[in-house]
Amino acid sequence: MGATCTKKVLLIEDDEDIRNAMRQVLELEGYVVVPAGNGREGLVALAQHGEPCVILLDLMMPVMNGWEFLAERAHQPQGANVPVVIVSAAGERARKTPAVAHLGKPVNLTRLLDLVEQYCQ
Repeated sequence: MGATCTKKVLLIEDDEDIRNAMRQVLELEGYVVVPAGNGREGLVALAQHGEPCVILLDLMMPVMNGWEFLAERAHQPQGANVPVVIVSAAGERARKTPAVAHLGKPVNLTRLLDLVEQYCQ
């Protein structure tokens, strides 16, 4: 792994139990997880922690939802080109995003790890 390669994942999920479970699974696999409880916290995390290799994004959240996060991220200096994996129960509405992949809830952890590994090699 080169010096510019990172195994940092930005996890934006408002449900604390889901966020903690996903974080634990990812950390057990050696990833550094930067958690955020909504889109606004996600934008702050991008500015403070630098670009991750992938963003895991819920869509339906208070304060700033996933769609609003995606719109704002496009105008930010950090993270505009980081691949996004939508993790949401939003179904077909989730497919109408510029995400590289979509995961439904409950989350298939094997698929989650496969996707994260794909973008964090």
